[in-house]
Amino acid sequence: MMLLNYLRLLLLPFSFIYGIAITLRKKLYDWGIISSVKFDLPVICVGNLAVGGSGKTPTTEYLVRLLAGYKIAILSRGYGRETKGFILADDRATAKSIGDEPLQYYQKFEGITVAVCEDRVKGIEKLKDGHDLIILDDAFQHRPVKAGLNILLFEFRKLGTLQFLLPAGNLRDVFSSRKRAEVLLVTKSPVPLLHVAQQASINELQPNNAQKVLHSYLKYGDLKQLYTEEQRSLETIRDFEIYLLTGIANPDPLIEELEKYTKTIKHEKFPDHYAFKTDDIKKFKSAYESGNRKEKIIITTEKDSKRLKAAGFKDLLVNLPVYFLPIEVELFEEDKITFDELILNYVKSNRRNR
Repeated sequence: MMLLNYLRLLLLPFSFIYGIAITLRKKLYDWGIISSVKFDLPVICVGNLAVGGSGKTPTTEYLVRLLAGYKIAILSRGYGRETKGFILADDRATAKSIGDEPLQYYQKFEGITVAVCEDRVKGIEKLKDGHDLIILDDAFQHRPVKAGLNILLFEFRKLGTLQFLLPAGNLRDVFSSRKRAEVLLVTKSPVPLLHVAQQASINELQPNNAQKVLHSYLKYGDLKQLYTEEQRSLETIRDFEIYLLTGIANPDPLIEELEKYTKTIKHEKFPDHYAFKTDDIKKFKSAYESGNRKEKIIITTEKDSKRLKAAGFKDLLVNLPVYFLPIEVELFEEDKITFDELILNYVKSNRRNR
């Protein structure tokens, strides 16, 4: 860990150069020297300043549920896919063709359109005529599009800590960029949330008069079997030996949740959006089978489950108790009323008469 910290210090000059480039680009857009395109339908952007792990996927899903009465399109870049250009999700879509998060949206919600495109302007052009609104997943830094409403996410536990720009740290944007967002949503907050902690994050974010600072937390569902979708509650795995397989940016909140039920967690951690290989799964299966505890289970995330199901691992995993744990975002009571009203009013007042 110490070595990693020293290496990060060595990268600080590069972070400084990156920061200058980011700030210059930001100013060119702010001054209108480089133009952004504004569309005549509601465009909601869900983004963050850091690389991965702030809860964009469950926040996007929250918006889909909230806006269920509208014809919605989700447009993503499709991070980790092996394709290029504009692709509409259909029943043949895989994590390799559109990315794991877009596949999760497509399989989870009926009646919505999911598309991927690196060029968000081009993507919106293709989607706008058939939809009431578009949700941009992870597009806060994509300045060619001027979204009508920006929701910027901040992890509760990262606020108040010293964070550096890439490559020394995990920030891909300067902190002052938060001033562009209408909603600053603090995610993964502790439950209950003490007033002093709530106030501390507001002080850290220093919102302007037009910005709302709201707080959300993660809510865990029942475990779902990877192939049959048979469900079981977390209570049923109390004191089990858990073999945890993750390829997400920040598995810590998931581990904290599982530790409420058992202290024996054997975690195989891979980078975010990792493309699992057959050898990885064989090695993981071997570790599971050599475990001597009678009551044991394999758990992964919903996002990882899309890659596990799509990558031809069924022969290796089908006879094992492999489950994924769905998560949802929920807001604290007063913040939920504010957030829901703000989103619904924005969509209603900016909707086109088609």
